[in-house]
Order: sequence, then structure tokens, then C-alpha cells
Amino acid sequence: MLKIENLHVSYGGIQALRGISLEVPDGKIVTLIGANGAGKSTTLRTITGLVKASSGSIQWNGEELLGRSIDKIVGSGIAMSPEGRRVFADMSVLENLRIGAYLRKDKEEIEKDVQWVYSLFPRLEERSWQLAGTLSGGEQQMLAVGRALMSRPKLMMLDEPSLGLAPLVVQDIFSIISEINKQGVTVLLIEQNANMALKIADLAYVLETGNITMSGTGAELLADEKVREAYLGRNG
Repeated sequence: MLKIENLHVSYGGIQALRGISLEVPDGKIVTLIGANGAGKSTTLRTITGLVKASSGSIQWNGEELLGRSIDKIVGSGIAMSPEGRRVFADMSVLENLRIGAYLRKDKEEIEKDVQWVYSLFPRLEERSWQLAGTLSGGEQQMLAVGRALMSRPKLMMLDEPSLGLAPLVVQDIFSIISEINKQGVTVLLIEQNANMALKIADLAYVLETGNITMSGTGAELLADEKVREAYLGRNG
């Protein structure tokens, strides 16, 4: 389980997170929704060690993550698919996937996991030797998720996976997120498409200007009038 308690983060004179607390239970899909600038990406970046916290605690299976190096955090079973995909444009699909396993030494198992990623994303197998920069936006998002999976994470964090994608592609991405979870990977999802995120989430939190203002099951927040008006439109 990931447990965040009273987490404060400031940078550039701005308080990005103001004492947030949340839990991501093993085997669940947890989503964090909120407007741009609410602190969603900062939360993920602090968990991975990319941003330093001012105070608070982030515990992963009882061990404190704050102060640990990024490679140790990844090695402990946490991976992130970043906002904007960030694929290596001048490298092939397969090379991008193998980079996701850079901390691993088990070559045979790495090749098995390449095949596992291809089973989740058949389009990536069709384009395995294609340069990542020539893929469509949806294919690059699949590659970013696949690359993160290559570290064999116990917790997969996804930052805005639907951003800029066509509605049909978004449905595919969310179906795959559900499938990844069914195969035993815990998911922490940040998403502006609150409707899709809440539909697949076991637990959900609303983040507003660095504060968690609401929490509940995905279904509870999907039905909540305030959430519907703020994030889903009056008709949801």
C-alpha cells in the first residue's frame, strides 16, 4: 500500500501541496481528479522523487520514500507513465521498451515482458522497429505505458494518459488500464477526463489548489452533484 500523510510541497515560492493525505490500497485503481494547477502532477512527481517535499510522509509498504533516490524508488516497484508521453523519438518502439527495464538484469524475463506488453498493445508489436517519434499520439501513449510496465511495477502511476487523444483511442487506453489492474498491478491515475477515470476507479480523490476536498469510491464521486458540476458538466 502507498500511504501519503500531511504532504507539503513548495517550489518557486508557491505552495503546491498543502498537507494532503491519501491511500492507494494494493490491487486497486485510485484516481486523483482536479483542474490544471491543482497539484496532481506534483503529487506523482513527489512520490517518484523528482520533486522534494517540504514535510510529511510517503510510505510504500511501510517504508519511507522521502529522501530516497529515484532509482531506488523505481527498484522498489513504482513506475510512472509521464504526462506528454516523453518517448525517445529517435529510438525504435522495442528500444524504448527495453529502456523501461534498465534496472533489471534478468534478460530472459525481460524478453517475456516485451511479449506481455505486445499482448496488451498489439499495435506496438506491429511497429516494433518503427521510430517512436513517427507513431501517432495514441500509439506513443501506449508505448509510454508499455515502457513503464517493463520495470515490472507493483504500482503504476499514470499522468494524464488520455490528454490530446481521440475519444475512441481514449476508450482503448482505459480498457488497457483496467486490464493491467486485473493482472495484479495497482494503479494511481491522474486524469482530466474525470468521467472516464471515475468509472474505472475503486477510490477517488478531488484535489483543489493543493488540498484534497473530497474522497470516496469512484461511483460515489461520479454521482456527487458538486463533482458533476465542477468536472463532468451538469449532465455528467
